[in-house]
Amino acid sequence: MDVSLTLWVLTILGLCALIAADFFIGGRKPHEVSIKEAGIWTAVWIALAGLFGLGLLFFGGGQPAGEFFAGFITEKSLSVDNLFVFVLIMAKFAVPPIYQQRVLMVGVLIALVLRAGFIGAGAAIIANFSWVFYIFGAFLIWTAWKLIQEARADAEEEEFEENRFLKLVEKRFPSTDKYHGTKLFVVENGKRLMTPMLIVMLAIGTTDVLFALDSIPAIFGLTQDPYIVFTANAFALMGLRQLYFLIGGLLRKLVHLSYGLSIILGFIGVKLVLHALHENGVGVPEISIPVSLGVICAVLVVTTVTSLYASKKQEPADAAEPAEGSDKDSDKDNSLV
Repeated sequence: MDVSLTLWVLTILGLCALIAADFFIGGRKPHEVSIKEAGIWTAVWIALAGLFGLGLLFFGGGQPAGEFFAGFITEKSLSVDNLFVFVLIMAKFAVPPIYQQRVLMVGVLIALVLRAGFIGAGAAIIANFSWVFYIFGAFLIWTAWKLIQEARADAEEEEFEENRFLKLVEKRFPSTDKYHGTKLFVVENGKRLMTPMLIVMLAIGTTDVLFALDSIPAIFGLTQDPYIVFTANAFALMGLRQLYFLIGGLLRKLVHLSYGLSIILGFIGVKLVLHALHENGVGVPEISIPVSLGVICAVLVVTTVTSLYASKKQEPADAAEPAEGSDKDSDKDNSLV
């Protein structure tokens, strides 16, 4: 898809206008986000992504539109995995509920800027070195296997571990341990100090870079068009804040999500390797965008259904455990009397 500089500028300005509207309408005043509000804004961002995809269909044809929808759904599903870590970060820094929306908004903006850099670098590498598809494909297949191994391992209580950049910032710049509204810096005893608000925003934004290491190669496996890669990432990320509040309580019930994501990453990894072989003149079939879109959607639907079914079956067992434990404790107490 031939994208002019003018279209790039207009797209970025349009996204900035949408982000500004999101902030001034729903995020300017700190408050606890209700399920209703989160649901409305989630629907709005999904609708905007759908309209953008239809625009690509009308002006660019079926190929770029299909690539956008496949990329958007893939990035959206992979971003759900980010929410698990965001929950840990919020708990780690004890972010008050009324400030969580502001933290996520700025954190996601930081993530989007950093991802834009990744996308630019990835596009430049792919344009000059076609063999990089082998590396991307192998990396995604390895990531898929790693996800399966982690999913099969015994799940223990997870804790957020700060990355090196965050540790460096906290070491170099003095900070306060108390929140001061939405302020990022305060002056105490003549010293300028960072607040936890800034630290947790940086934590959200920089931690997302780790997820971009697999999500960016994944979407390049579906399309090599930097414009589609960027816009799919932008729409997927900008709806992430509302999705956090909408499905926050359901995250623990998506017990098979890792399996679904591993299948998607593995599938795209194989698609990349086949594409690389095809580019090198090897007579192998390539996986089309409609097939990719169908596989991704099918995996997500099956994963969600099986996750909710498994969680529903597990609820009676979890409810019975405290009762059994209390009976044992009472028996022990009676034996001591």
